[in-house]
Amino acid sequence: MSEEKKIAEEYEELSCSCPEMPQLDFGTFVLSMSSSALVYLGEVPDPESGLTMENALAAKQTIDILCMLQSKTKGNLTDQEARLLRDMLFELRMKYVQKAK
Repeated sequence: MSEEKKIAEEYEELSCSCPEMPQLDFGTFVLSMSSSALVYLGEVPDPESGLTMENALAAKQTIDILCMLQSKTKGNLTDQEARLLRDMLFELRMKYVQKAK
């Protein structure tokens, strides 16, 4: 067995012992990225520090990553996943434009 495969199996075994972690699926990933963008936009406080900050560059980069994800996954998402991604991008872009004015 290759070293890479052994590490991957060990990682999976250790990951299974973390029941408090939410199940990771496409929707969870999109929501996580969107939450990060909202923190960077200063819309919600940072979950670790509790501080509200603005970082327009990081917000734009996160929105651009979601946009790239939308482009690269076109035709491969369920209707629900595509709608979630579209709606989150709309909301984030709108907030970004409002902040930039």
